[in-house]
Amino acid sequence: MLITDKDGRALTPAEVIEKIINRCRTVHLEFVTGLLWWVVGYVPSHTFRRFCYKLAGIKIGRKSTIHMGGRVYYPRGIEIGEGTLIGEKATLDGRRQLKNSRGGLLIGSHVDIASEVMLWTSQHDIHSDNMATIEEKVTVGDYVFIGPRSIILPGVSIGKGAIVAAGSVVTKDVAPMKIVAGVPAKEIGERATKNLNYKLGRPRLFQ
Repeated sequence: MLITDKDGRALTPAEVIEKIINRCRTVHLEFVTGLLWWVVGYVPSHTFRRFCYKLAGIKIGRKSTIHMGGRVYYPRGIEIGEGTLIGEKATLDGRRQLKNSRGGLLIGSHVDIASEVMLWTSQHDIHSDNMATIEEKVTVGDYVFIGPRSIILPGVSIGKGAIVAAGSVVTKDVAPMKIVAGVPAKEIGERATKNLNYKLGRPRLFQ
């Protein structure tokens, strides 16, 4: 029996085996992701969630916390520094599964990410014939603040101490200490302080 891919192209036996293996890996990852979203993400214990996230492959520094309701894609592609607080219902996309992928999510230390922020490392190439996937690394520097419901798109680097105002859509790099806002986000100012050595407060209990 002839086996074809989604585009109708005939597959060799080796390609069929490779697709079966990849599908098994994908299903396993989706199962883990589902557990992190719907089970781990809603347990009101920072210690328990941090333990499970580390077990799943996220690198989390000391005293960093992901509040309840977080959505995680590809946990092994996510790295978080020390003393970082991530608000409830945040989306953390660590996808870097493609060959030669430049994806993954790197979040620095003492970063304050507010509620419902989305950080995406994967998107579709709308100009390709088959809506091909593009994965680009997202980097968030130390002492950054990202306001509620902001969206950070693939390939963006946010410099140390930068501020992203609430509801912004960040489509390009943000220089250190700059303040950006809007859709798409544009520079509107710069932080007055130059001495960034503060530590954020404790995470909210039972959240």
